[in-house]
Amino acid sequence: MDMLTEALERFFSERITHDLIRTVEAGSDSAPLWAEIEASGFLDMLLPEEKGGAGLALGEVFPAFLEAGANAVPLPFVQTVLARAWLQAQGMEPPAGRIAIAGPEASRQVDGSLVTRNVAFGTVADWVLAGFNGEWALLPADASELEFDQSHGSQFADFLWAAPPSGIPSGDIGKASIAPEVLAAAALVPLMAGASRRILEMTLSYVGERQQFGRPIAQFQAVQNQLSVMAERVWAMRMAARLAFHAQGGMPSMARVAMAKTRCGEAAVQVADIAHALHGAIGITEEYALQLYTRRLREWRRAGGGEAWWARKVGAAVLESQGSVLDFILDHTRAEPVD
Repeated sequence: MDMLTEALERFFSERITHDLIRTVEAGSDSAPLWAEIEASGFLDMLLPEEKGGAGLALGEVFPAFLEAGANAVPLPFVQTVLARAWLQAQGMEPPAGRIAIAGPEASRQVDGSLVTRNVAFGTVADWVLAGFNGEWALLPADASELEFDQSHGSQFADFLWAAPPSGIPSGDIGKASIAPEVLAAAALVPLMAGASRRILEMTLSYVGERQQFGRPIAQFQAVQNQLSVMAERVWAMRMAARLAFHAQGGMPSMARVAMAKTRCGEAAVQVADIAHALHGAIGITEEYALQLYTRRLREWRRAGGGEAWWARKVGAAVLESQGSVLDFILDHTRAEPVD
């Protein structure tokens, strides 16, 4: 584990307790915790050194992003890190505060109003970065009509800006390296991979301790079969997420993100289902921590475009390529040259 990841893992494990996650989900003030994160300097990991950042490449911060998912951090930490780097690349000074990133469910209505739906961490965001018909905008959350998801503990939110504030940061998406919707999906895949790893760890611990017929249930063949399927899915998610962050620069590619979000979304359902099946009734109780991770895993699967949406993007990219499917895969998974 590198020094950056170790420092973040220590910070998250000390500060992001299960009780804190529950209180943030219930609507308590998370500003003091965010102030600690801002003061740490971690939010500028991807900014160049001349801009006050650490100048790290995308691949170097991936392990740290996994830890955010493994600790179910209830704030848009990964989103803000990526958004700040993205905004700086557009020549804009990133603002202070928590930045959520809208996925493909963002649109400009006929009357000029702006709508974003199913925004992950929308309930705790200060800003929303979104793309609307070829243009991007960074919109203040407090200037919108906010509608919360009614699911238990959800951090999803829909936003409506009936009259978008004047002077908001905006620009042409065509001039950016990637669209905000790609950035939204990219931010979610390491979170999903990290959460799935923690779910597997909890499940392995539980089946090793739970006794049935005088022995741990982990010794039963049926349980071992489910564990093997679960472990395979968890590591597939990690590999897919790692692929999305396989870049020397600060931004991922659309094709890699599309493949990663598709694979992680597909596997998330199986990981959550098997975990609950092996835990039995205790897994869905409020007091037990498993549901803190499986609920978030399912939520992140829906945010930033589901697997069907991104699978269509992958299919379209393959059809537009000049080679075979294998050529496409090799072209988008080989190592990039170091600058």
